Amino acid sequence: MSAARTDSERVELANTALYEAVERGDTAAMDRLWLNDPRTDVSCVHPGWPVLRGRNEVLRSYALIMASTDYIQFFLTDVEVSVSGDTALVTCTENILSGAPAENEGELGPLVGQLVVATNVFRRAGDEWKVWSHHGSPVLAGREDEDEEDEESGPTEPAG
Repeated sequence: MSAARTDSERVELANTALYEAVERGDTAAMDRLWLNDPRTDVSCVHPGWPVLRGRNEVLRSYALIMASTDYIQFFLTDVEVSVSGDTALVTCTENILSGAPAENEGELGPLVGQLVVATNVFRRAGDEWKVWSHHGSPVLAGREDEDEEDEESGPTEPAG
């Protein structure tokens, strides 16, 4: 028999289930994972998208992403969970690996990696934690390398 899970552990499991549902293309699981309370609107911001408001709009966006993605896998890092009463906040880095179909049928095309920082907000609904809001923002690649090169080259003379 396993010990009772803490709220933080249950929130982290719900957060992981969100990403696993996307990986499997499981729209039924997505429907179960998102808050379904007529008094509370859910929201979602996918990287590069405008704010989506309302459960139907959010679930439609995930269905579209899952239908148009042949392969996607999330490796979550820097996961931090904070619980306050019936609300929980999860921040993490989504290390995303995705692929499109290859020219030869049945094969996967080149894989593409992307980093996204995400904030997921959960609300307690009965004895479960449901996604209330997701916000993903792309991490600009190469920025740290550029900063390191600037530091290595030393100070520059002001234009005059």
